[in-house]
Amino acid sequence: MPQLFPPVTKELAHARNALAPETAAAFQTFSRQVFVEGALAAKTKQIIAVAVAHVTQCPYCIKGHTKAALRAGASDEELMEAIWVAAEMRAGGTYAHSLLAVAEMDAGSAGGSNAGRPSPELGGEEHAG
Repeated sequence: MPQLFPPVTKELAHARNALAPETAAAFQTFSRQVFVEGALAAKTKQIIAVAVAHVTQCPYCIKGHTKAALRAGASDEELMEAIWVAAEMRAGGTYAHSLLAVAEMDAGSAGGSNAGRPSPELGGEEHAG
């Protein structure tokens, strides 16, 4: 099977860093600081990172943060549960935002097939249609 993303190599990482060395160094410092033990345990931060990586759909992040979470003591079950939370949040956003489409359907339904449906903008009152 052809590889969709190039493997991470030292050569590619060096080339990326050479293109913007100050920014790369600042990002690396920021990244290290974010994952330092604080109000949240390092393990918890890595579990969160695995979940977020699935939402952002970054394969490099998924692999790297899964490895880091396991090194920090996360169990396979904790990681899978976090991934399911991420999946629900992504699906939940779609479900929640469907209200925008429903409101537009109601706004454009003057006499259409949606006439008579309760309108959320009218406090549930019937559309006159």
